[in-house]
Amino acid sequence: MAENNLQEILKPFYHRASEAETRLERLEAAIASEKNSGNEELLKKVGELQSKLDDVKAEQASEREKVQKELQQLNTENAKLQYRITHLVRALKDTDSQLQSK
Repeated sequence: MAENNLQEILKPFYHRASEAETRLERLEAAIASEKNSGNEELLKKVGELQSKLDDVKAEQASEREKVQKELQQLNTENAKLQYRITHLVRALKDTDSQLQSK
């Protein structure tokens, strides 16, 4: 369940990275087919897209790390609350049995 949440949170980043890779592939194909004077401009665009792709990947890794930390904190808090519930239920049962025995 937590893995699904993580995947849903990261889905937009995967989508953006995929789009950037597609654009990069198209530009690389254009460079390979056109060896004209426009190569420098295309190379510049390819470099910019590669830079953007690297930025998106770094952002994605950062978001994944944040989500994992938050998930770990939530799991820890959940375990604490379950522990408290267990002891509260036990105390309630003890109190009920003491009241019934009187």
